[in-house]
Amino acid sequence: MKEEQYNPSNTASTKYLFFTGKGGVGKTSIACATAISLADSGKKVLLVSTDPASNLQDVFGLELNNKGLEIKGVPGLVVANLDPLTAAAEYRESVVGPYRGKLPDSVIQNMEEQLSGSCTVEIAAFNEFSAFLTDNEKAENFDHIIFDTAPTGHTLRMLQLPSAWSGFINESKHGASCLGQLSGLESKKAVYKKAVETLADGNLTTLVLVTRPETAPILEAQRASEELGALGINNQVLVINGILESHDANDQVETALFEKQKTALKSIPDSLLKRSITIVPLRAYNITGIENVRQLLSDSDSVAAGSAGSNLPNAYQLSDIVDEIYESGKKVIFTMGKGGVGKTTVAAAIALGLSQKGKKVCLATTDPADHLNLVVGKESGISVSHIDEKGELEKYQEEVLTRARQTMSEEDLEYVKEDLRSPCTQEIAVFRAFAEIVAKSKDETVVLDTAPTGHTILLLESTQSYNQQIENSGGDVSDAEKELLPRLKNPNDTEVIIVTLAETTPFYEAQRLSDDLKRAGLTVKWWVINASYSPTDTTSEFLKAKAANESQWIQKVSEISKGQYAVIPWKPFEVKGKKLLELI
Repeated sequence: MKEEQYNPSNTASTKYLFFTGKGGVGKTSIACATAISLADSGKKVLLVSTDPASNLQDVFGLELNNKGLEIKGVPGLVVANLDPLTAAAEYRESVVGPYRGKLPDSVIQNMEEQLSGSCTVEIAAFNEFSAFLTDNEKAENFDHIIFDTAPTGHTLRMLQLPSAWSGFINESKHGASCLGQLSGLESKKAVYKKAVETLADGNLTTLVLVTRPETAPILEAQRASEELGALGINNQVLVINGILESHDANDQVETALFEKQKTALKSIPDSLLKRSITIVPLRAYNITGIENVRQLLSDSDSVAAGSAGSNLPNAYQLSDIVDEIYESGKKVIFTMGKGGVGKTTVAAAIALGLSQKGKKVCLATTDPADHLNLVVGKESGISVSHIDEKGELEKYQEEVLTRARQTMSEEDLEYVKEDLRSPCTQEIAVFRAFAEIVAKSKDETVVLDTAPTGHTILLLESTQSYNQQIENSGGDVSDAEKELLPRLKNPNDTEVIIVTLAETTPFYEAQRLSDDLKRAGLTVKWWVINASYSPTDTTSEFLKAKAANESQWIQKVSEISKGQYAVIPWKPFEVKGKKLLELI
């Protein structure tokens, strides 16, 4: 792969630019750097963020609003920061409000929970930026309008279904997960149609897929590319952010990072290799402040990175968490976190640690990697149950559709099918399989490498009470799920561990996950910061500077966890097999 550096002037041949990618890959930084670069070249640019984890205000050092502010120091640049969480709350109330006092409380609660998931937040975000995307005056006033997040294929397919606009919220009897996201937006239908058409017009819109030189983000970029391509959004380019261009051969950590990235880049799928691919170098400094953002796309890394070294206030090790779980006798252990933070490896390490202490352990994982079965399964006391996410989802989808076909038209079934592709539905399907494993493992400690969010747990519970209220058998919660739901809320029986990275977006996403779990009544005691450079023995000035810039996020984790957190050093090898024990 030829490594050509990303240049916005070469990419920005269209008026609209959409940046998309897995959380934490740097799409906000790249979007901001693109906006500043184009404005510096004399273009009039509007930058709009709809990312709930956006740090635009930190980047520009301003209290931004949803209308747009001119940025001093960057003539020609206007920045607007939309809050999709607030928009989702307002939208939710507009849908549910008319039914208050007219329907039983249990039904109202079910309606509210149906509209509390990430799908609804994304719909609300799309509603917000559709105004920017379809506004003729803005199109005339700006040369480029840049969006710091893009809708998923699931959301766009939902927008294109006629049945999605009906009052589906009252008919959630079939067991799907996020119904009615559009039932309060009938007046927006024409705007949405124009917005979707603009997205698919390659002469107007470029989709910028942002990834990192790591396996999980690359696979996520491939999935997004294929999903959006299937909807006719084919004007796509790939930007690989965070490339270590050279390394100190005398430093083992930096050398290992260089080799790890090189291996990941060799695994880029053919479908992505067909796209225009450019790179952005790895920087030691935080991408905040206009000058640092300008420097991001330059040829040098000369911006001061701050003092080397980093402080780990009162940090525990993963072995301390294993010790406490062992002493407490807890039977159900969940590791939770956004994709790519390492929750599977942390779960496997905890399982191995408990097994070494004499516990009978079952590790339940959605990771298809053979190394878990081949190596972890050989360790005394550990059994590995692999859950086939795709298979469980298909099984659940068929159950739901079989019930739905008894009462619904073909048009409405199309909506149900799309709803069944939502992230919440996948969580429910996988959780059913986990619940069965826990139900069968009465005498074991069960370690699970993922868990449903607070939203999904509340959804399962409200579905259960809703079904009782309307005496409907559709969408039944299984006996295993009914038994597991109360156990999850019992801190004497269950340990929920949040895994994150010492970076901006992973922290904010983990914080939202924590709030979500509290809303559902789950206790989170321990946090784990994975793959941190701070505790490594690197001699590289570059990596020591990166470690110094982790400290603010480590401090935030320390505060939110009340000091109950562990830090796992970045490892110069792929963490699998017996190497898992080196995490403890």
